[in-house]
Amino acid sequence: MRTYRIPSLAVLGVVLGLSACTNPYDPGQRAIGGGLLGAGTGAAIGGLAGGGSGAAAGALIGGAVGAIGGAATTPQPAPRYYRGY
Repeated sequence: MRTYRIPSLAVLGVVLGLSACTNPYDPGQRAIGGGLLGAGTGAAIGGLAGGGSGAAAGALIGGAVGAIGGAATTPQPAPRYYRGY
């Protein structure tokens, strides 16, 4: 158990560090993030419900729905206010 602690913490640090490098106003990045989250969730639910083929179908459906949802819910950037210029 102890042999996996250091590599696991290193991977967790890299994942958390890279996940902060995103632009919340870019529909492409939101579509990718939503697709990955949807695919993972769909695979988990499909795997529990229907086994191997259910996991594959769940990943495909969840990825598509997540990508569309991520791109569709992209917020508008805040307006820039200039101080009299």
